[in-house]
Amino acid sequence: MAEIKDPENTIIMTLKDGDVVIELLAEVAPKHSERMKELARAGKYDNVAFHRVIDGFMAQTGDVEHANMEAGYNPGRAGTGGSDLPDLPAEFSKLPHARGTLGAARSMNPNSANSQFFINFKDNNFLNGQYTVYGRVLSGMEHVDRIARGEPPANPDRMISVRVAADV
Repeated sequence: MAEIKDPENTIIMTLKDGDVVIELLAEVAPKHSERMKELARAGKYDNVAFHRVIDGFMAQTGDVEHANMEAGYNPGRAGTGGSDLPDLPAEFSKLPHARGTLGAARSMNPNSANSQFFINFKDNNFLNGQYTVYGRVLSGMEHVDRIARGEPPANPDRMISVRVAADV
């Protein structure tokens, strides 16, 4: 596991194959970083599916509204929801959408990001300046690379748990 320099701005995401350690870029995107910590601390990301996973592009998750298996997983709805918190304003920066970075998923409206995010499988420079970059994988990218593909995947992988390192 990666050395954690700032536990308050580090996320530990447990996937089926192991832990993914993510550094939040609070100095670049403070509102998005704070939102991820708030939802993680509330347990909202636990058991949420990766509902859109495109080989050679990215893995998207974070639809906490349509995530609950007990309520009946409806792949037609996954990816259409957010959280009960207000949408976030875009926090665009000069940071590239490089392999392992987290980007805020949104609708056509740049200020519509809420709880959903994606992890880039490769450098996706065509996204630069259009989606907020607010984190980067420090270790465990090999686990991200093994997430089941599909839109949505037939048997989607899930974030088993998502925790702020300071709380672990």
